[in-house]
Amino acid sequence: MNEATVTKMKQMNLNGMCNAFKTAVESGKTDHYTIDQFVSMLIDSEWDQRHNTRIERSIKNARFHYKSNIESINFEESRNLDRIQILRLADCEFITKNQNILITGSTGVGKSFLGTALGYQACIEGYKVSYFNTSKLFAKLKMAKADGTYLKELAKLERQDVIILDDFGLQALDSQNRITLLEIIEDRHNKGSIIVTSQIPVQGWYDIIGEKTIADAVLDRLIHNSHRIELSGESMRKKRSKNSQ
Repeated sequence: MNEATVTKMKQMNLNGMCNAFKTAVESGKTDHYTIDQFVSMLIDSEWDQRHNTRIERSIKNARFHYKSNIESINFEESRNLDRIQILRLADCEFITKNQNILITGSTGVGKSFLGTALGYQACIEGYKVSYFNTSKLFAKLKMAKADGTYLKELAKLERQDVIILDDFGLQALDSQNRITLLEIIEDRHNKGSIIVTSQIPVQGWYDIIGEKTIADAVLDRLIHNSHRIELSGESMRKKRSKNSQ
């Protein structure tokens, strides 16, 4: 009878429940439970399995370039990083409020690591996240305009709860990328959150975007109701290199 039950569970894709049932039977612990406790244990096991699978799928779909999490963030004083602010952001309320996070600082201070850690936490909390190197995203969308899939790609972006634009501003935007950025920001305004990392201070983004009218429209939507984090200190890459010597 147990074999038939296990088979049916597998056929219904109740893998968490199946594993818990088999473990309980094989270990002889079924007598340790009342009937309602045993059913509750099986349901909890299935819920945990599906929850963890969703998180793994979300992290995979996000296509993070780095592996990072909130627990790994270095809060030493020289970095100008407010632990309380980061922990509050990690509760992901900024997403429910459609707020943005703008992370700036010089090369190597950990902007991408921090942005990814917040995105990773959002995946754990059940939100849809997509990570992009900004230059590569613009190149991809240029190709999409050429082959007629541009609106489809924009729709994919719009469905995400959070998008991460990493390394924004490494080069000034041309007219096409300028319009693309405006459309991305406009689509997400009061509908989703954006995490931006950049070596360029926010006040320098006007020059990066270029045309004043579009720059005003983009930055008004992006900066309004945003959280600003300005990292400082020694390059984390250099520090790791010194510590490894």
